[in-house]
Amino acid sequence: MGEEKIILHLCGEQKAYPIGTSYLEIAQEYQDRYRDDIILVSVDNHLRELHKRVKKGADVSFITTADGAGKKTYRRSVTLLMQKALYNLLGKERATVRVLYCISQAYYCELVNYGKPDEGLLRRLKEEMLRIAKEKLPIQKSSVATDEAAEMFHEFGMPEKECLFRYRRSSRVNIYSLDNYMDYFYGYMAPHTGYLKYFDFKPYRDGFVLMFPGANSKEVDSFCPSENYVDTLNSSREWGKKLRVDSIGALNSAIASGRMQDIIMVQEALMEQRIGQMAGMIAARDNCKFVMVAGPSSSGKTTFAHRLAIQLSALGLRPYTLSLDDYYLDRDQTPRDADGKLDFECLEALDVPLFNRDMSALLRGENVELPTFSFKKGRREYRGRVLKLGEGDILVIEGIHGLNDQLSHTLPRECKFKIFISALTQLNLDEHNYLPSTDGRLIRRIVRDARTRNTTAQETIAMWHSVRRGEEKYIFPFQDGADIMFNSGLIYELSVLKLYAEPLLFHIEKSAPEYMEAKRLLKFLDYFLPVPSEEIAKNSILREFIGGSIFSV
Repeated sequence: MGEEKIILHLCGEQKAYPIGTSYLEIAQEYQDRYRDDIILVSVDNHLRELHKRVKKGADVSFITTADGAGKKTYRRSVTLLMQKALYNLLGKERATVRVLYCISQAYYCELVNYGKPDEGLLRRLKEEMLRIAKEKLPIQKSSVATDEAAEMFHEFGMPEKECLFRYRRSSRVNIYSLDNYMDYFYGYMAPHTGYLKYFDFKPYRDGFVLMFPGANSKEVDSFCPSENYVDTLNSSREWGKKLRVDSIGALNSAIASGRMQDIIMVQEALMEQRIGQMAGMIAARDNCKFVMVAGPSSSGKTTFAHRLAIQLSALGLRPYTLSLDDYYLDRDQTPRDADGKLDFECLEALDVPLFNRDMSALLRGENVELPTFSFKKGRREYRGRVLKLGEGDILVIEGIHGLNDQLSHTLPRECKFKIFISALTQLNLDEHNYLPSTDGRLIRRIVRDARTRNTTAQETIAMWHSVRRGEEKYIFPFQDGADIMFNSGLIYELSVLKLYAEPLLFHIEKSAPEYMEAKRLLKFLDYFLPVPSEEIAKNSILREFIGGSIFSV
């Protein structure tokens, strides 16, 4: 009898393979059909690593390093390669590296027991990594008892991983090893080091950046950091240190020990203090009449604008809030994107000439009737909202295009104060796994859209790629033009959002295209112990998403 075979459906065709064939073998057979390296597979809508083997008939598709999940896998794998190479070069005691956050297409890292690395060390590090990559050493996965893993990372001097596993519900965890160097990673890995050829290093601030490919998966992207963004990340990191909460394990320990009420109050106080400082800067600027607040989706712009207005009032000014959404064109005039869908993200979706006429008239001290956009009717309406800016009056304007000078091209620069707001995650999973801020914003949006727009988690995830594309094109390029950047992220928020987001994500069917992303987010939220929302202040930015805000959001 011949060996038993099963049928796989892939690349629009059916093909028989012997049971036990690895997906790596199958990927190599199809690689020449793809420009980018195949690094994972999707089997019946479930992500699988290439070392997995065929067990039954299935629908199979390939994930390359150009795809979102593939990019993450590539970066995790290069990070493990970096750790192994540092271990080879510096030895156990001096090779302690922390991956702190993502900047542009790079990870910012610091060496704990070494100091700032020079270009010589980084050159040797790159050479050692390329040597290991050329050997195509396997990246092996093993299942370890959670308690055993915690003990192991205690011995390795990785206290954040040790603390993380203390709160894991599963009895076992997956550990990856590369030539006997072991670590834990949040997500899948490449099958061997031969995939890991495109990376570079550069000294930066107190550490260095590990640089990755961007749009082209086989070319390392240039490193062009926003210094405002990095300063804000560093400031947020200091907040975490003050609260003794700088990793998920530390947050869970604070929850388990009953410290959360204090932490919530202290961070809200720190945030209010920061908003008050900004109000002081605005009040001190002569001729400032327009505060322009912009940021990506789910940054909490509306609540921030209201809280800033309160602080400006406390300084004797008379602020008024305005949403740029009220200047949307009527739906029948809204431009469409390349897919033929209404494009609400582009600047051309706003009535820019009308906005400039109204703002210029306000600047001249004239009475102006402001529009209100009816999302139900898809058109602007006038409801008798008349405004006149006098001495001490100031307009706080929030919207995604607020920092783009093309929006307010008729207004003098000296009369504008620009604020860029984003929700930057202040926690890391552990020493080597940073948490993307985009995940936090997506979870915020899933919860808010379900509450305010009757939108399912599946629908929110489906449109997220388009939202992110708009942010990269219309929002982030203008962040360096801001007078100041504000982080609306809260250390504890994912523990609160967990209770709202999980039921919404579990509702997505396994057959849905968005299921893989929902599963990833559920795994992400599983790391957090829950925190009930009763202690959250009514003016908190988090209330914009979970409900119960004192503001109209």
